[in-house]
Amino acid sequence: MTGDWRMDRIGTALRGENPTVLRRMTSGFAVIGDVQFLPGYSVLLVDEPDVQRLSDLPRAKRQSFLSDMDQLGEAVERACRRLDSAFRRVNLEILGNTDPFLHAHVWPRFEWEPADVVGAPVWLYPRERWSDEQFRLGPQHDVLRDAIGSELDRLRSVT
Repeated sequence: MTGDWRMDRIGTALRGENPTVLRRMTSGFAVIGDVQFLPGYSVLLVDEPDVQRLSDLPRAKRQSFLSDMDQLGEAVERACRRLDSAFRRVNLEILGNTDPFLHAHVWPRFEWEPADVVGAPVWLYPRERWSDEQFRLGPQHDVLRDAIGSELDRLRSVT
């Protein structure tokens, strides 16, 4: 996947042009990560490009964002548990150190991860993991995309 959409992830999601969008959420967009060295990695993007911090949102929208983050985390957990018996857990993070817009990372973690990083933050993975073409999002992730999207649909139908 290539193109300008990476330069304006939220704007392209709003226009229906971001190919990583899994579902529209109450406060933003659930997207699958560009890099899949931990299969199922997803991100919740706020739907207001100028919002940089959680505290920039009015309280009701802030709570919606956190609720959407929880739903995306549970959907990733359910999908990954079903697709990989070595699934361990999900880590949720709101960092904002690189991209200037509010977003939350949803990282699945697995028993098969290398011993030196399995118990550490995902950011300590070697830099090459982030740029290695074998981990780039592509058609090989369609089953995973569908599984997470279906779980989001199920979770949203019961709320």
